[in-house]
Amino acid sequence: MKITLPDNSSRELPEGSSGYDLAKDIGPGLAKSAIAVSIDGVQKDLHDVIEADASVSIITIDSDEGVEIMRHTLTAQVLARAIKNLYPKSKLAIGPTVQDGFYYDVESDESISSDDLSKIEEEMKKIIKTKSAITKKLVSKKEALKIFKSNKESYKEIIINESDQDDNFQLYYQDDEEFVDLCRGPHLPNLGFIGSFKLTKVSGAYWKGDSKNSMLTRIYGTAFGNDKDLQNHLDNIEEALKRDHRKLGKEMDLFHFQDEAPGMVFWHPNGWTVYRKLRNFVRDRLKENNYIEVNTPQVIDRKLWEASGHWDKYRENMFITEIDEEHANEKRVNALKPMNCPGHVQIYNQGIKSYKDLPLKYAEFGLCHRYEPSGTMHGLMRVRAFTQDDGHIFCTEDQIESETGLFIEFLSSIYADLGFKNFDIKLSTRPEMRVGSDETWNKAEAALEAAIKNLEYPYRIDEGDGAFYGPKLDFVLTDAIGREWQCGTFQLDFNLAERLDASYVGEDGKKHTPVMIHRAVLGSFERFIGILIENYAGKLPFWLSPQQVVVASIVSDVNDYSLEIVELLKKQGILAEADLRNEKISYKIREHSNRKVPIILAIGNNEKKDGTVSLRRIGSTETKVVKLKEAMKQITKENLILN
Repeated sequence: MKITLPDNSSRELPEGSSGYDLAKDIGPGLAKSAIAVSIDGVQKDLHDVIEADASVSIITIDSDEGVEIMRHTLTAQVLARAIKNLYPKSKLAIGPTVQDGFYYDVESDESISSDDLSKIEEEMKKIIKTKSAITKKLVSKKEALKIFKSNKESYKEIIINESDQDDNFQLYYQDDEEFVDLCRGPHLPNLGFIGSFKLTKVSGAYWKGDSKNSMLTRIYGTAFGNDKDLQNHLDNIEEALKRDHRKLGKEMDLFHFQDEAPGMVFWHPNGWTVYRKLRNFVRDRLKENNYIEVNTPQVIDRKLWEASGHWDKYRENMFITEIDEEHANEKRVNALKPMNCPGHVQIYNQGIKSYKDLPLKYAEFGLCHRYEPSGTMHGLMRVRAFTQDDGHIFCTEDQIESETGLFIEFLSSIYADLGFKNFDIKLSTRPEMRVGSDETWNKAEAALEAAIKNLEYPYRIDEGDGAFYGPKLDFVLTDAIGREWQCGTFQLDFNLAERLDASYVGEDGKKHTPVMIHRAVLGSFERFIGILIENYAGKLPFWLSPQQVVVASIVSDVNDYSLEIVELLKKQGILAEADLRNEKISYKIREHSNRKVPIILAIGNNEKKDGTVSLRRIGSTETKVVKLKEAMKQITKENLILN
């Protein structure tokens, strides 16, 4: 039996050999660290037999794949068993891995809260200490149902009954065979490979994510190969909590939410100032790059959404309204727009377009509404009403590559000015639910991939994650603490313009259908402001800050000088205010620092007499005494986006 290794070398093994046999054949060191195997790209348990000639790689515990498998074993074999040991009447549902961790959903008559996590952790450590081997048995559907019915595991029965397979259900056991779980695998060969872990939180979750089903208890955890990596991750979680935009938004008096308008932002003056500054910044860049700003209606008849394809593919996410039109026989059905693209095609369709008019670039700060389940909303990051920095480019097929390059340059410059120097690009291909023929999709995917390849930008492919009308490039930022955020998008669409009868007269005098490119840089203003707040821990760039300078008097005798400074700053376009309250200067500094005011100018009798200010920057304990003229020069320069 010929085995091809990742370095393209090959080995001959006898029939019936397993992944472990291959690891031993390569060397004792590899056999010692091996925990699973990949056969022709499919992960398998280490002791699974390699059935025929194949490309095989050994997965070790110190690899990313190995850590992921360790987390899988930790949730399915350790956390699940600990729950059954402590709560014998509980019923196990599912226990997958998630980014950097895992969870298990259980149904329990006894309440399980965060106060119980330390107890569950201790039970898990006892289980791990046994270093039990993990063995797999393949059973029929009938036998699997019998086992889990006997164990009163009704959720496992549902999973088995809903499965398409009739045989080879994988059941995993430990040495004493007192615990069994149904799992796709693979698992560690034994519990001795488990590294460092921590249970993090408890929440509620509906079975299958459906609010009509039972509410289960979800127990989350995280795990890494060693204590150091785990502690680094826990430190990052703690740092993320400090940066939480919901917490900082309250401290900085930026926005709030309330039950009367779920998922919709109430912007306070400070928050709206940030919003307007960001919008104006983007608007100026759009003008520089030949975009034409437009605006389209909020409420549009369902007929347009049906024509565009959104009604069939997106209706469950739309807010629907019914209106009794005067003298009409039936109610008129409308929808609050969830996106701006059909409206932009209507503007394009007004008048005849020539190939000489292309590319034609429309931009809109379009307010959109999309239904999000209440359990998925998360501050500014996921809302029901949001404004996109939306844009659509109508162009010829020959212009796709150049427009792709221009957009990436445009996006790069905006991200850089906002403090994000690097980003990753994902090419997302056709999803299962889509409009258009395979021929059209083949054409669109080939065009977009050719453009990104020819421009020599690095990218990775994300199969099946394209928009329902076309493939797309997604742009993923990494923030100050290493988290990834997908923000910008560039979506190639060969479908919508044709569906809505958009055309242009080509050089040959005939009608042609334009290519439509959907693009956004920030995504939505709400979410991007949340990302900015967390990236900067509330200490926004000076030009973007809602309150840039506070002039704080130390004694009342200098109130006039303080007000004079404020007026000078305002004349230079600086958002400045005076704090003349009869409070200690230390109290004023602490209060304004908590509000993340970038610069505090403390003014006392000496400053008034000498024409100076005591300048203190946020995050610094150092105060510098400088001439007022020099302070004004510094502050005015900092108010420029590029300085």
